Amino acid sequence: MKLSARNQIAGTIRTVKPGATTTHVTIEISPSVTIMASITNEAAEELGLKPGLAAFAVVKASDVMVGV
Repeated sequence: MKLSARNQIAGTIRTVKPGATTTHVTIEISPSVTIMASITNEAAEELGLKPGLAAFAVVKASDVMVGV
């Protein structure tokens, strides 16, 4: 897989929670770090997402917020 996004963070899917139109996916990066994503149900089904699968969280720089 080749992507233009430079922020590709490897982890393991911990939860997959389908809703009415979107699925919430939690990816564990380390025992104390998780990233959550909201994707379409169709995309989640096409990717065959399920807990335990290796996955990448891909972040485009234009969509990152910083807080202090």
